[in-house]
Amino acid sequence: MADTKREIERKYESDESGLPDLTGVNGVETVVDKGVAQLDATYYDTVDQRLAASSITLRRRTGGSDEGWHLKFPVSPGVRDEIRAPMSDTLPDELAALVRSRVRGTELLPVIRLRSDRDVRDLLDAEGRLLAEVSVDAVHAERLSGGTGDAQWTEIEVELADDGDPAFLDKVEKRLRKVGVRPSRSSSKLARALAETESKKKRSSAALDDPETAGDHVLAYVRAQRDALVELDPAVRQDTEDSVHSMRVATRRMRSTFKSYGKVLDRTVTDPIGDDLKWLAGELGVDRDREVLHERLTAALDEVPGALVSGPVGERVDVWAGARPGGASARLIGVLDSHRYLTLLDTLDALIADPPLLKAAGKKPDEVIAKAVTKDFGKVADLVGQALELEPGTDRDVAIHEARKKTKRTRYAAEAAGPVLGKPAKAVVKAMKSLQNLLGEHQDSVMARQILRELSAVAHAAGESAFTYGLLYGREERRAAAVEAELPGFWDGIKDEVSAL
Repeated sequence: MADTKREIERKYESDESGLPDLTGVNGVETVVDKGVAQLDATYYDTVDQRLAASSITLRRRTGGSDEGWHLKFPVSPGVRDEIRAPMSDTLPDELAALVRSRVRGTELLPVIRLRSDRDVRDLLDAEGRLLAEVSVDAVHAERLSGGTGDAQWTEIEVELADDGDPAFLDKVEKRLRKVGVRPSRSSSKLARALAETESKKKRSSAALDDPETAGDHVLAYVRAQRDALVELDPAVRQDTEDSVHSMRVATRRMRSTFKSYGKVLDRTVTDPIGDDLKWLAGELGVDRDREVLHERLTAALDEVPGALVSGPVGERVDVWAGARPGGASARLIGVLDSHRYLTLLDTLDALIADPPLLKAAGKKPDEVIAKAVTKDFGKVADLVGQALELEPGTDRDVAIHEARKKTKRTRYAAEAAGPVLGKPAKAVVKAMKSLQNLLGEHQDSVMARQILRELSAVAHAAGESAFTYGLLYGREERRAAAVEAELPGFWDGIKDEVSAL
């Protein structure tokens, strides 16, 4: 069974002088010599180094107190999440799943072998509590594939104790700098080993790194969403907070971009990809939509005086929502392991590597991109106008929902336009986000009323009172009516905000 540890550490260059005296570090009472450990680690990656390109390390290590398989994901500079699994001859399934969005069907090969003599010291406070572990590592790196040669160096590593204060590392660094020790130029041992054993890395696309044309800018936004899908995959598998929602938004952003910029990217190529993105967004949204409505109904029920709650209303709402097991659902894991999803990721890679560019893609970006955003905004204006002309009821509900969907599309188009149009694009993003929230409140009310009708029918059939469901239904009607009353003035204000575009 794998477990996760947040690793906060700093690395420093070291010469033959070894570790300086750290008893002068503020807060350190005792420095305890823990002896020397021999570590032997083999690092794995694809032949084109997909993990290293994302600063991810996967290794099998013997020696030390934590031997086994280690998978590390970057969080921020000097901070990584390390997922550990027990020692085995083959890569554990749990870890294989967490790199699947990057590896897919490509074989993982041994790339680097690192053998280290680790001289360890524990820094303790006056009460004997561990503040940090400091080690001097004499490293020998051997290239196993994708390069030649070997390398040797010595480095100092300072790792903060679990739940320690990161500010303590500043105190240690101050002491090290005083005696001439400087931070390492490499982010990790693996990165240094790859660099010093003739690792050759290919840049993906110069055009995307330095966008000039309309096509460059659109592809940069598409690439960012592709990267988000790949990076969020392990977070979704680990049930990290907000990861499912964020991944769903990335699919919507990309699909909207294909539609908004159909003059830039050939839709005969992107539409089938959009269908798969729509499928993925739907799968990601199954649990999330139900969770949002459950929270809304539960909060609304909490506001009802106890005397007006007739029957097991809360229990029925909970049953409808379903008990959510710990961790990502098996259904969702199945989606991320499916052939359709992994093929989608391959297709997106191929599209970015060889994009289906149309004539407008080669033009200057400001005119092409501004025109696309303006066109999308015009569709929102038409739909809002239609909704305001309709009488309250189903037809107006549907029109408002369609306006909300087009509002999202316009928002994402404006996000892609940000690097080109600057402040006017940001104004559109802000205005569309506000409108999306307002129209989203209305749609949530529509969906809540639908669920309340269903629950009321179930309760009635069971011989229970439907009074409270009707009460909640009426309150939701009033919330929707309030949105509809606010919409005309709200819309007039938004039109003024985006006039600069």
